[in-house]
Amino acid sequence: MISEDILYDCVIVGGGPAGLTAGLYCARAKLHTLLLEKGTLGGQIAITDLVENYPGFPEGISGKELTQRFKQQAERFGLEIHRKEVVKIEKIEKEIFLHLRTGELLRAKTVILAVGANPRKLGVKGEEEFLNRGVSYCATCDGALFDGVPIAVVGGGDSACQESLFLTHFASLVYLIHRRDQLRAQKHLQERVLSHPKIKFIPNKVVEEIRGGEAVESLLLKDTQTGEFSTLAVEGVFIFIGLEPSTGFLKGTVEMDDKGYIITDNRMRTNLEGVFACGDCRSGATGQVAVAVGEGCIAAIEAERYIEEHF
Repeated sequence: MISEDILYDCVIVGGGPAGLTAGLYCARAKLHTLLLEKGTLGGQIAITDLVENYPGFPEGISGKELTQRFKQQAERFGLEIHRKEVVKIEKIEKEIFLHLRTGELLRAKTVILAVGANPRKLGVKGEEEFLNRGVSYCATCDGALFDGVPIAVVGGGDSACQESLFLTHFASLVYLIHRRDQLRAQKHLQERVLSHPKIKFIPNKVVEEIRGGEAVESLLLKDTQTGEFSTLAVEGVFIFIGLEPSTGFLKGTVEMDDKGYIITDNRMRTNLEGVFACGDCRSGATGQVAVAVGEGCIAAIEAERYIEEHF
C-alpha cells in the first residue's frame, strides 16, 4: 500500500528496464522505494517479440519474459510496484511532492524519472480513424490478427526490421516501407530482412494516407524522389518510426531539450536537485536495453548518495 504519510527515500516513475533496474538497486540498498508505472510494466521492451542483444541470453529472450525477470529480481529485495500515474512533480524545500491522477499526494527524498517513450505517429489521414482496425504500433499484440493476409510495416530501423521478421509468422506478405533507399537497422537485421522470402522492401516511399472501409484496405504512397503516387493493397499497417518521450507532464519542472527529452549530466542528475532521469526519456537516449539498465543503475547509486548527503 502506498501512503501519503510516508516520506519515501525514492520514488521511481516508470517501470521499463531503466526504472526496474533503479528499483532493484535502491531496494537492495535498503532504501524505502516505490515504483509507479501508469501503463504496461516493461515499457516498449514488454511488447517486443525477441531481444537478441541483451547480454547473458545467447539464444535471445522474449521482451515479456525479460520484463518478468527484472520484476522478480527487484521485488525479491523489497521493491514496491504500483500502477499509478504521476501528473505533476514539484519540490518544496528539501522534499519532492508527486501528484497522482487519483488525487493522492506522495512525498519523497529523491525521484528517478524513467518514463520512457511512446511510438511516434505518422500523422497522416486515416491513422487515427483505423487505429485497432488495421493500424497498429505493436506486432506482438496484433500480429496474429493478420494471419494469411498482406500487411505493411513502416520504418527502417531495428524495430521495423525485427517486427517485420516476427510478422512473417502470420502475414502472407510483409511490405517494408522506408523513406530512404537503404535501411538504418543493424547489418545482420538488414541481411535477414532483405533475404526473407515473405518480406518485400519498398524504398523511397512515404505513406500519405491510410484508406479503407470498415478496416484498412490500402495505403497511398508517395515516391520521395519522383513525387509520384501509387496505391498498395494491404489489410494492416504497423508503424515503427521511432519514439517520443513521455515527458509532457514535466514541462516547467526539469530542463528538457527541444524534442522533450530530459537533460542530465553523466550522473543522471537533472537541474532539479534530488531528481534524476534515465532510460529512453533522457536526452541522448540510444533506445537500447543494456544502456537503459546501466543508466538506471547510475541513477539509483546517485540517489542513494544524495540522500546520504542531504538527509
